[in-house]
Amino acid sequence: MDVQAWTFTLVALSFALYIGVAVWSRAGSTSEFYVAGGGVPPLANGMATAADWMSAASFISMAGAISFLGYDGSVYLMGWTGGYVLLALLLAPYLRKFGKFTIPDFVGDRYESSTARIVAVVCAIFVSFTYVSGQMQGVGIVLSRFLEVNTTTGVIIGMGIVFFYAVLGGMKGITYTQVAQYCVLIFAYLVPAIFLSIQMVDTPLPQFGLGGTLADGTPLLEKLNGLHQDLGFASYTDGSKTMTDVLFITAALMVGTAGLPHVIVRFYTVPKVRDARKSVGWALIFIALLYTAAPAVAAFSRTNLLMTVSNQPYKEMPEWFSKWESTGLLKFEDHNQDGLIQYVGAGSALENELTVHKDIMVLANPEIAGLPGWVVGLVAAGGLAAALSTAAGLLLVVSTAVSHDLLKRSFRPSISEKGELLAARISAGVAVCIAGWFGIHPPGFVAEVVAFAFGLAASSFFPVLVMGIFSTRMNRVGAISGMVCGIVFTAGYILWFKFLHPELSNPEHWWWGISPEGIGTLGMLLNFFVAGAVHQLAPPPSPAIQQLVEDIRVPKGSGPAHEIEL
Repeated sequence: MDVQAWTFTLVALSFALYIGVAVWSRAGSTSEFYVAGGGVPPLANGMATAADWMSAASFISMAGAISFLGYDGSVYLMGWTGGYVLLALLLAPYLRKFGKFTIPDFVGDRYESSTARIVAVVCAIFVSFTYVSGQMQGVGIVLSRFLEVNTTTGVIIGMGIVFFYAVLGGMKGITYTQVAQYCVLIFAYLVPAIFLSIQMVDTPLPQFGLGGTLADGTPLLEKLNGLHQDLGFASYTDGSKTMTDVLFITAALMVGTAGLPHVIVRFYTVPKVRDARKSVGWALIFIALLYTAAPAVAAFSRTNLLMTVSNQPYKEMPEWFSKWESTGLLKFEDHNQDGLIQYVGAGSALENELTVHKDIMVLANPEIAGLPGWVVGLVAAGGLAAALSTAAGLLLVVSTAVSHDLLKRSFRPSISEKGELLAARISAGVAVCIAGWFGIHPPGFVAEVVAFAFGLAASSFFPVLVMGIFSTRMNRVGAISGMVCGIVFTAGYILWFKFLHPELSNPEHWWWGISPEGIGTLGMLLNFFVAGAVHQLAPPPSPAIQQLVEDIRVPKGSGPAHEIEL
């Protein structure tokens, strides 16, 4: 079979698997819709958490960003990996013990304020839609190339699949679907990585491939640095970002991870706090399998691309080149009309003639390296699994925020369980449509868009969660003020430099040299500062809440999830 036939087959089989699992595990109650009934085993929850957390940004875009940015791209690797450890150790066990399965629920009850809950709902929806736009964009990229449809059609197909198992199954359906999606995505990522590692540096472990040696005896990174310098690009192992910006981006990604609502809710799907800790450990192992291989995958793809296209005749390019050209994500303009592809950096005397979108590198890498057609199709199925798994988790956050936090807990407390479940499904359906629109009109490449979402989560949720767990004195006035100031400042900075005035989006114009991807760290510090100053103007929380804050840090187990007040 050719590449397209393999892709159709493997994608169709994976979609059939997801739909079958969703039907088998469909939710029949609000407890199953929101937290899967609290009965998911730690191993399965660890796999689901890994799939939920490793989005299209991890599978498609992270290695692509590293392949183009080199050292500078390591901020994504360090920030996202360190962020999950921060979440696992600093927040997850305490939030699970508090017994509220959404961030708005925690904020509303901890700070004894419906206003605080509503502000948290608005922040959760804002963060989730920013994040999900990157996932739907990833779906469109994969389907536009491998199913040879336009990006809009690809996004619509992805919307249909997500709509089916998110709306039907809720958290229960999503959890077991994500277990299947993790198996697909990790197999799809590691198989071509192993092929490439053997092909390029003669080792079957891609985790060690970055330090490997090519067949001619040249170290891989030395070869890549030489190719970069010969073509006028910056050295691959040298960074162009300032240390301040690297620090701020890494910190924003780390603390943003610890404030992501769709990841935090996963710790309520297991029966006990002890099981939450176990699932965290499993998830770290499952995440590490991909993240430790990503730097080598990035180097392999960059090396293959430079050696394949640089100064080569355009007419002799293999089929994959024209296929990606048809998507608009790869463009060649023969400025000097010599028929050769001049792929050069800004430091070269020649004018660059090739534009390569960062998000295609992982997907195109097996084709560039000449791997078998089934491997190429497998990568397409894996990219879809990564994007769809995270999109489903994010859409559930939106539906839960609307049906549970707004309707049940704020505006219509008397609503029946059946009515609440219906509202959750309707809001999930509406959220799918909005997410699809963002996927068709994305604000940037996948990893960049996701970085914005992490910055928004860092500036809004991380401080209010940390202070809610570790400070008995923090009250509703401080929490609300901090959240509003943090997210408004961060969103305003991103909008100003990335969308309203993109011509100013360079270090010369940024405040203190901090990029929009890293401004969430400053927004977080502003949140802490404002909350710390303003909370002094109002009385402390009630004695019951102060005692609860003390109790959740005591290392005792909690009851099963069905005892959570819904």
